[in-house]
Amino acid sequence: MKLEKILTAITNEKIMLNFLKDITTPQEFKALQERLDIVLLLNDGMSYAEISKKTGASTTTITRVARFLKQENYGGYRWILDNLL
Repeated sequence: MKLEKILTAITNEKIMLNFLKDITTPQEFKALQERLDIVLLLNDGMSYAEISKKTGASTTTITRVARFLKQENYGGYRWILDNLL
């Protein structure tokens, strides 16, 4: 079964959290949360420097997240902002 099918089939937050913690290292899980935090702060208009100071993320990571938010065709971050938050 593909990962996206499994993720969309999980409807319980606790089960989702436990699954994500099972399939990621603590550092990978932290990185996922950090990227979501960056998206939210970018959406609020915060500067890269402010985001870096607040989250501890490198400007390279912030730039990458911003590129995927604004330019890449996947639209995942945008969908989250428009539909879930």
